[in-house]
Amino acid sequence: MTANFSIDPAVAWAAVLARSTRFEGALFYGVNTTGVYCRPSCPSRRPKPENARFFSSTEEAERAGYRACLRCRPAETSRPHELVRRARELLDGGLEEPLTLASLGEALDVSPAHLQRTFKRVTGLTPHEYVQAARRASIRERLRTGQDLTRATYDAGFGSSSRVYEQTKALFGMTPGRFRRGGEGVSAGYGVTDCTLGKLILAASEQGVCFVAMGDSEEALEDELRRELPYAALSRADGAIAEYLAAAVSFIDGRSQTPDSPLDLRGTEFQLLVWKFLKSIRYGTTTTYREVARAIGRPRASRAVAQACATNPVALFVPCHRVVRSDDSPGGYRWGVSRKKALLDREDKGQAPEKVVGG
Repeated sequence: MTANFSIDPAVAWAAVLARSTRFEGALFYGVNTTGVYCRPSCPSRRPKPENARFFSSTEEAERAGYRACLRCRPAETSRPHELVRRARELLDGGLEEPLTLASLGEALDVSPAHLQRTFKRVTGLTPHEYVQAARRASIRERLRTGQDLTRATYDAGFGSSSRVYEQTKALFGMTPGRFRRGGEGVSAGYGVTDCTLGKLILAASEQGVCFVAMGDSEEALEDELRRELPYAALSRADGAIAEYLAAAVSFIDGRSQTPDSPLDLRGTEFQLLVWKFLKSIRYGTTTTYREVARAIGRPRASRAVAQACATNPVALFVPCHRVVRSDDSPGGYRWGVSRKKALLDREDKGQAPEKVVGG
């Protein structure tokens, strides 16, 4: 029984045995001996555990070479997912003046309570939370492409600039105007050094470490930093940030635990929530994307958690390498799986040195 998705394999197999509809649209199983994939609720005879393989989507199953079952027809959209699809279309079309839950239910011919439960079960968000997330994504993209603040505010459905400024930290990590200019006005010193995993670049503002990356080329790392903050005032300052660099290298080399340095984090509300939790994962231990999603109150947001890990701007200081897949395989890593494995192997040796305090 193999797994290629975020639901615990034991839970998935129990759902298959029970012909459960609990994970309808989010869980499918393939049978190695027949090459067919089904819904968990399929009335077909159950395979042996060693012949079952799990998937989170029909596309994933078909890419693996399985064909859809003719009895349960898993490729056909389920009623809950069709309801949510129609609801999202209506919500996406009304961000400026969003529908109320009651009017949305009326438009879809379902009760508001049923719609709320179904939407939350399928997406991990309530309709209201979905609209707020879509608005935040919309204004960030509008400002990033140069649209002026007033126009972007109203086009994204915020109604007034004051409401945007109320949510400044969650939305941008800086003022909206500064975000629009790609970090213009932000000053950061950076340095590059060698470590056992290649080259390391680190940048810090007055608030703390704001960017860390690993690679094989100093030039490529500097380019990556400039893409992260294209209009920030960046200057080479190895000496000024020497303590931060030393803390990062000491951790990479296995001589210390996670550096306890001040950070200057900028991200969405969801990203900041994930990154805050990652800092609580103890040295020498790992957790899964699914467990992180549960811990932050978003149990169906495993993929969003993985994306937040992938966009973590201060790796090592926020230890995203301690999050692995449910089958204990390392999963992805922005700077290469080999580096992730090396970090985990060093922690797994049971070293427990004192924390390094930078700056």
